[in-house]
This record gives sequence, C-alpha cells and structure tokens, in this order.
Amino acid sequence: MEISRQAVRDPAWPGAVEIFDTTLRDGSQFEGIALTADDKLKIAAQLDHLGVHYIEGGWPGSNPRDDEFFQRCAAGELSLGASKLVAFGSTRRPKGKVDDDPTLRNLLEANTGICCIVAKSWDYHVLEALQTTLDEAVAMIAESVEYLRANGRRVFVDFEHFFDGFKRNPEFTLRAVEAAAVAGADTLVLCDTNGGSLPHEVEGATRTVVDMFGEHTVGMHTQNDTGCAVANALAGVRAGARHVQGTINGYGERTGNCDLTTFVPNLSLKMGIETLPEGALERLTSVSHHVAELVNLPPNDALPYVGQSAFAHKAGLHTSAIARRPDAYEHIDPAAVGNGTRFLVSDLSGRATIELKAKELGLELDGQQMKTVLEELKTLEHAGYHFEAADASLELLMRRATGWVNPHFSLESFRVMVEHRPGEKMALAMNPLGHYDGVETEATIKIAFGDRRVVATGEGNGPVNALDAAFRTAAEGRFPELEALKLTDFKVRILDSALGTGAITRVLVDATDGVNRWTTIGVSENIIEASWQALSDTIVYALS
Repeated sequence: MEISRQAVRDPAWPGAVEIFDTTLRDGSQFEGIALTADDKLKIAAQLDHLGVHYIEGGWPGSNPRDDEFFQRCAAGELSLGASKLVAFGSTRRPKGKVDDDPTLRNLLEANTGICCIVAKSWDYHVLEALQTTLDEAVAMIAESVEYLRANGRRVFVDFEHFFDGFKRNPEFTLRAVEAAAVAGADTLVLCDTNGGSLPHEVEGATRTVVDMFGEHTVGMHTQNDTGCAVANALAGVRAGARHVQGTINGYGERTGNCDLTTFVPNLSLKMGIETLPEGALERLTSVSHHVAELVNLPPNDALPYVGQSAFAHKAGLHTSAIARRPDAYEHIDPAAVGNGTRFLVSDLSGRATIELKAKELGLELDGQQMKTVLEELKTLEHAGYHFEAADASLELLMRRATGWVNPHFSLESFRVMVEHRPGEKMALAMNPLGHYDGVETEATIKIAFGDRRVVATGEGNGPVNALDAAFRTAAEGRFPELEALKLTDFKVRILDSALGTGAITRVLVDATDGVNRWTTIGVSENIIEASWQALSDTIVYALS
C-alpha cells in the first residue's frame, strides 16, 4: 500500500501565486543582520536562482548602501533571469507635490521597472502619525501612483496596517485601496504590519478586497508577531490573493516575516498552487542555507522543510519504520525541497538506527563492527558526548570501527599559554569592564605528517583560535582544503555544575567549507583538551 502525496487544489483557490521576496529590504531589518551592497548582490543572485518573481532591493535614498546597490545593478553587476527587481519607497509627503517629492524622485532614479510604495491605510496612523486629514491621505496615494505610472513604472502599493485599519474603520481603509486601484496600481498588497492578526481575520478581510477589486492582483504581506505569518498568508491565498511577500528564512522586523521557505512548499506541495518555476523548488534548502551564510546567522535547524532537523529521526520506532516505508514518518519526500532524511544516533539507538546511519554515510559494517559502534557509543554518551548534535564526530567514530585511521596527521603534544598583563590597558570605550586587558594566548603544537615531525606556534584571541592558528602554520602548503575551512560557532556546556571548576566540559564546534557544514564534539575535565578534540575532528573531517 502506498499513500498518495499528490496535492489536490481547491478550484476556488488561485492557480498560481506570485512570490515577492523582500529579504534585502524588510529582511535586513532583522536583529543581527547588517548587509553590505556586496552581500545584497550575492543574495539577489540566490533569489534569482530560486526563481522568485520579484526581488525588492531596498529603499533608494534612505541610506548609502541601498543607493550603491541600485547603482551597481543599473551598471550591470546583477544579471537577473527569472526575477524582476523592485525599488521600495513611500507615497508623496502630506501637502506636497509629486514632481517635487524626494522619495518619488529616488524611486525613479533607481531605474527599476517596478516600484512598490507604502501607503497609510489605518485612520489612526493618518491622524496621529502623519497628522493630516483622511482626504489628504487618499490623495497622496492616488497622485503618487499616477505619477509613477506616468513615468513608465509598474506600481505595487503596500497598504500599511491594513488589517488593523479594516477592523476599526473599514470605510477609510477601503477608500485607500480604491484610490490606488483607480489610479492604476498593478497590485494591492494588504499588510499585517503589526503582525497581530489571526488567520480567520485575515481571510475575511482579504475576501472583501478580492470581491471589490478582483480585476486587480491582491497581495499579502504578513509579519510573524503572533507566529501566524505563514498561516495568515495562506489564509489570504484561500481568499483569492495572488501575490505574497515574504523573506528567506523568515527574516524581518521584530519576530520576522512570512517565511518563504515554509510558505512556498506549503502552497505548491500541499495546496497544488503554482509558485516557483518547474524544478526550482528542489533548490529551496540550498538557497536557505546559502542566504543564512551571507547574512552571517546560523541556519535554523528547526525550520520546516529546509531545516537540518526537518527530516531527522531519532526514535527507534520511526527509524525502523522508515527503513521499510520512507513515507511512514515523512509528510513529503525531502528531495522535493532539496533536503534529505537524517538518522540521529544516540545511546538510545538500536541496531536498525546504526545500520541506517551507516548506509546513509556509505559505510559497510559487519556484525562485530556494529557491536563495537554501539558499545563505544553508549560508553561515550554516558561520559558526556552527544553525537546526535555532532554529525561529523559520529561519522569519524563509525569509520574507526571499520579499521580506518586518520591518515592526515598525528598529534604528539600541544601546549597553550595565556599571559595576562593588566598593566597594558585597552581603550575604555573598547573594553569598559577591563576583563581582557593585556591578555595574549599562544599555542605550540608538535605534530607528525607521516614521517615528518613539525613544531609550530600560533597566536589567537583564545585557546581554540590559537590552536587552530598553530595547526594551520604547521600544515602550511600541505592541505589546500584548509583555505575554505571556517569555524562558525563554538559552544561550551558544563555537564556537572556541582563539581565547580573541576566539572566535565562539553565543547561543540560548528564548521563549514562554504558548501557543507558540520559539527564536532569534545568532552574532558579540561576545556582546552575538549576544544582540541572537537577542533581535531573538524580538521580531519574537512580533509577526509
């Protein structure tokens, strides 16, 4: 018996939905993200590779970075195939003139064929924030759309706080939408700017707009403050919206935007609605991870569809069932979104889990080797190791069970020296607490590469950094792979705090070679030894 995973589309839903990506604008407002123009160009190339319909590049005139981005795009540094570039701005100012408005002028100078302007649609904001009349707010929308249209631009209008306005004064909110529609806007985007609406509210309000302005494309822009950004966007589509704005990985103001890495497969795989070009959905996971690297944030392993844990299985019941029927515990084929099944191994694992993991890694383990892995796994996890979080160290452990030995190097010894000279003061503004005044860390490593023994020294901003520097100095010219190796995170956990400074320490090191990423682990009463274990596994894994 095989369970069908074919989506069935309700004929009342749209046949296709436009995907509008605002990672470069709204997504960049996420805490911890600061994009350069180079970053934006690289992310835009990834979005085009994914095949989104529109890429909102930023707000020209608002900052030098966005100005540089649009200038470089106009100069030919960004070549788009599937996507169209959009410049973002706002309507004219209250009591101003469109032909003398700096925001509208900057939009035209951005030289994009499409402009997206934000407009007030909640009477509270018009009266209190803009401090103007409702009639003037309607005129600002109509005149701005007409002006941009007269200058050859397609116009999308984002109705800020639409759902809040619709709840409190629907008459004015719908007047604002009508003004844009009559003036010739292509797309009328309903925004849940505060992110406080729920799906049933969004669906009802959106259906009202679709019924009134159905000849225009109605769009959605939802924030995630209630955790409902994706659900609200789906509710809008159910009501007839044919355009959805969101970001890769859900980045955005406060708690984020509608996450396109979840929304798009929900729409295409679950609701049968066309979104990305044929074959592009399989790029979703790689684009998600690539963008995370470019914004310098760790990928969220718990993301649906694209997260590392999205199709990870730990329970023995699950893994044994999946060995027979992959669809038993997976709601879609992971390959549909470019992801894959993972089997997590821990001291709770049975033989079936180990066999599946070995098969996944391309390793052949006989009965005795399987027994060795299970016994070593249970012993090490009892001592504090945590292999489900350290995929690379687990693979090396399983390789060793087959008789494999690290062929790249062998450690003779290392020594780490930390020198603290409090008399050497750093600038107070740089170091207000004075904790790091005059601290230097130096590591010396004695290591063998085959028959050749090398002694090398490295300096760093801590023991791990110094050890890494010392190893790279010792291995200079031997391993080209090390040039791409980057340590992206370093986590320390005390396993038994009751022992105080004598407690066992667990260290996890995350690393990447620019394409793949992995985690290694070390455990010891000595934090430097634990760090070396994890660092050593990282290097061995990169070289193997």
